[in-house]
Amino acid sequence: MKPYVLICVSLVLAACSSEAPPPDTPRPALVAQPVAADGALESYSGEVRARYEPQLGFRIAGKISRRLVNVGDRVKQGQPLAELNAEDVGLQMQAARARMSAAKADQELAESELQRYRKLMEREVISRSQFDSVESRFKASDAQYNQARADFNVARNQTDYAVLRAPQDGVIASRQAEAGQVVAAGQAVFTLAVAGEREVRIDLPERDVDKVTVGQKVRIELWSRQGKPFPGTVRELSPAADPVSRTFEARVAFDNDAVGAELGQSARVYSRGSDAQHALLIPLSALSADHGEAFVWVVSANGSLRKTPVQVGAYREDQVPVLAGLKPDQWVIAAGTQVLHEGQKVRPVDRANRSVDLATGE
Repeated sequence: MKPYVLICVSLVLAACSSEAPPPDTPRPALVAQPVAADGALESYSGEVRARYEPQLGFRIAGKISRRLVNVGDRVKQGQPLAELNAEDVGLQMQAARARMSAAKADQELAESELQRYRKLMEREVISRSQFDSVESRFKASDAQYNQARADFNVARNQTDYAVLRAPQDGVIASRQAEAGQVVAAGQAVFTLAVAGEREVRIDLPERDVDKVTVGQKVRIELWSRQGKPFPGTVRELSPAADPVSRTFEARVAFDNDAVGAELGQSARVYSRGSDAQHALLIPLSALSADHGEAFVWVVSANGSLRKTPVQVGAYREDQVPVLAGLKPDQWVIAAGTQVLHEGQKVRPVDRANRSVDLATGE
């Protein structure tokens, strides 16, 4: 036999005599244990605002002649804030007064004439139709006078409307017009932050809007008083997103008599979400789905896998709350779930590829 033939035969025999690896050797698998959602707070930055912030404008159109307050000024109810050029409305009031005086004179003349004709009617000197005609003229003149008097009152009110006054005590939060500007009736000139109730405005991203509900209890912390949170309640949640920022505005109310927060202060709102009380958080990569049904791979004490259906809440950025189907002491596969099967044996490891004892978690 040739030498190279002997070498080949020897290699084949050696390969046959070597021991093949067992087919059911557990493969390493990254595992994770659920954490209570109570300890996972969502936080949102916001600003202290007044609960009521009406926009103030003149009730008539005109040119602003004077601006009497600045942004940040504290104002009292009835205090003048700005004035319009009142020359035109003054002329209108004079014209209305003149028309009222003329109508009053006509009404007095018609009334005296009616008195004379009434006496003549009693003496039967005139006919009934003549008296009715005079009486009708009096009624018409009286109606014209009442109309002219109403027009004068309107014109007088227009003169009063040329001065914009504060409807309530508060702080001027913003200014939308300046002296010399021509404004329409009802156009916003100032925004007034009414004194009294305060709240925090926050903007929720679309992914978090389902985690916050009206009436939900939250914690608030002012940037100027870090480490001193106080309670708040979600009072209002916008049903539609802002077309520019794509965020949903929410208002969080609190007792400002106890807090003493100032307008414009920065704050942070902490929320646990509406389903956080009984939820467990697992990595988003641990969740799988089969025919629309969510499930996770639970690792048994002997290292075998069990497919476990779960009920989940609103997804977070890298976690998902499990509302039912999972216990806090169970371990789940946190990665590579798509290549696993029921009953498969695995070797639990952590992210540093170190073996994990499922009983102790170490």
